[in-house]
Amino acid sequence: MDFNELVKQNRSYRKFDNNYRLSREILTELVKLARQTASAANRQPLKYFLSCDKDTNDKIFTTLNWAGYLEDWEGPDIEERPSGYIVILGDKEISEEYFCDPGIAMQTMLLGAVNKGLGGCIFASIDREELRKTLNLKEKFKILYVLALGKPTEEVKLEEIENNYKYWRDEQEVHHVPKRPLEELIIN
Repeated sequence: MDFNELVKQNRSYRKFDNNYRLSREILTELVKLARQTASAANRQPLKYFLSCDKDTNDKIFTTLNWAGYLEDWEGPDIEERPSGYIVILGDKEISEEYFCDPGIAMQTMLLGAVNKGLGGCIFASIDREELRKTLNLKEKFKILYVLALGKPTEEVKLEEIENNYKYWRDEQEVHHVPKRPLEELIIN
């Protein structure tokens, strides 16, 4: 797949085939990709908690807030939940500032997932204290984000923005994502 197509297929998926089992090896491969990316001042303060077992996945799932613009949707049904998670942590003993490191790492991991026929979604809306307790994380780790991963089952369509930038779902459950036109983005 060419790079442009890889980027276009890298959407925020929120429905997955829960029968597809992610392995720890696949999650480790994704972190290996992130490990090779740039890091501000080369401090490399990011750490990762990997989950692909059902019990831990279920616990992580309850700490996430799913699709804020879809007000009538509480998240995927049990058979549509992700098969794995990567919790992105900042090691405060290495640095208190993470700059662009999490963004670079997460985008790289998501592109790696798409390249394997998988997909994911980045979560910043997290019950961090509950997640800390659930995963028994030390205080030295700041919970930054959670990547939900799996085999996507939903169709996501990119379209030009008309009146609103908010994503939405139609009657067939197709997820529509409005994008600003290129001409609006480049200002010179």
